[in-house]
Amino acid sequence: MKNFLRKLLRDESGQGMTEYALILALVAIGAILAMTALRVEIVAVFEAIVEALEGATGS
Repeated sequence: MKNFLRKLLRDESGQGMTEYALILALVAIGAILAMTALRVEIVAVFEAIVEALEGATGS
């Protein structure tokens, strides 16, 4: 049993994938927080785009 636990503690396979998953999660959380903080400005940009497209088509 001791040998099994030692082997399990030394085993590092899958460690890289776990680190990439954690980095991806942190980047996603950061992006969500940034978009939430800039929500009003983002909406204003999209509204300006819609107005410009409506003006270009004459609708």
